[in-house]
Amino acid sequence: MAKRFSTKQRHETGRTITTESWFGSHASMVVDHKEYDLELSDNEVLLKDDTHFYVTTKDRLDTGIADPNRYANSKATYVP
Repeated sequence: MAKRFSTKQRHETGRTITTESWFGSHASMVVDHKEYDLELSDNEVLLKDDTHFYVTTKDRLDTGIADPNRYANSKATYVP
């Protein structure tokens, strides 16, 4: 009978994250947009990921679901 699960360890690429999750947006990632001379509306915030800055809405923070502004190649990405 074949084994259901492999006993081999999976290869890790060495990429780690310092944020709370891979795809979600969290309040701990928010940075002051005034430092970068950005004008945002009242419901928008600037966040810093491990790789880039991006703009998202406040209702996306700490929801437990993926934020498309973080992982998608969109106009929300900001380069200071």
